[in-house]
Amino acid sequence: MQRRTFLQASLAGLLASSVQAAAGKRNPRILLRSSWQVVNIGDIAHTPGVLALIEQHIPDAEVILWASGDFSDEVAAMEKRRFPKLKVVKGRIDSKGKATSPELDEALQWADFLLHGSGPSLVAARDVAAWTEHVQKPFGVYGITYGGGQKELLSQAEFVYFRDSVSLGVAKKEGVFAPILEFGPDGAFACDLRDDERAEKFLHENGLQEGHFLCCLSRLRYTPYWTIPSKNRKIDPERHARNEEMKEHDHRALRQAIVEVVRETPMKVLLCPEDMTQMKVGKEMFYDQLPADVKKRVVWREDFWLTDQALSTYVRSAGLFGSEMHSPIMAIGNGVPAIVCRFEEQTSKGYMWQDVGLGDWLFNLDDDAAHAGIVPTVLDMATNREKALAKTEQARQFVAQKFKGSMGVLKGELT
Repeated sequence: MQRRTFLQASLAGLLASSVQAAAGKRNPRILLRSSWQVVNIGDIAHTPGVLALIEQHIPDAEVILWASGDFSDEVAAMEKRRFPKLKVVKGRIDSKGKATSPELDEALQWADFLLHGSGPSLVAARDVAAWTEHVQKPFGVYGITYGGGQKELLSQAEFVYFRDSVSLGVAKKEGVFAPILEFGPDGAFACDLRDDERAEKFLHENGLQEGHFLCCLSRLRYTPYWTIPSKNRKIDPERHARNEEMKEHDHRALRQAIVEVVRETPMKVLLCPEDMTQMKVGKEMFYDQLPADVKKRVVWREDFWLTDQALSTYVRSAGLFGSEMHSPIMAIGNGVPAIVCRFEEQTSKGYMWQDVGLGDWLFNLDDDAAHAGIVPTVLDMATNREKALAKTEQARQFVAQKFKGSMGVLKGELT
């Protein structure tokens, strides 16, 4: 009887240990703080890009998206088509450490790790600071531009990846001392959203054939958010004046590139937006000023679109050029050549083109001497297809290797 009791007790203990061990091996849990605004397809792209990387490199991880307040139902539906299990929470952590929504409160208790996604800065610094003070679990930062001023907070991170080397240099000079400070590409490189049906319908309706058109994007020095009703902002007189002062200067060479592409190659050109203000800019600074013979083979997209339809269009193009950043990022990440023009008001993010090996596809519009290189470089991309694709693939592979390393670091933090 004693032996039977002993065996039963031993078996019960073994089963209990097995259950505990199994419980200890549950899937890792990531709270992704991302999604900054929905008026720009590039800002949208950060989130699905990082989600795709986690899916690829840490497939057993569970993720909840901690989104910003303007994360719309339309954008949520688009992302859930790609990530059907995605759960989204909103809210803040108040000064007493309490979550402002029950869903966020549950997510804070559930998560093992807070990952701040890619962005133009440490966008959710307030949320990260509240996390460290009140939740007291580890966090990391994944692919941001940095201008300084958050040394103490960033130094508490397990890792910080900067999406351009200039930002990394600022952090090091400032004395940020997180265990890992490295260059890490913007998560939007990994965005793979698609809406092929709508993209193909648009191309058909506008006489654009796959592989036989280039996309051109442009912008003003400062995004005129005051023209977007949902932003409810008053006009900024100084920024508006700066936009008016520089718009011809910044568009002249790009407009000439459109002319030369149409006249010197079989390609057409699609003028398309990255944010809700740029349809008007493209019409005013490009389309309306084109010669009649050129305009016949240029398509102006007058409506805004979301990231999935835009990316499905980009991958059917022969390449992109212009003064936007995240459409080119998504293009390169999906094997499509892309030329970037930048200026001081865009911070240092454009220098990531040098960091990923595309320095001769980067033009500084503040340097007037650089303008002369825009037209020949766009023509070379359009006419020397194999060379452009090889250059693109080299950059894409470099980015993929960087992602592999940084996701390996994240995975290590979760074990």
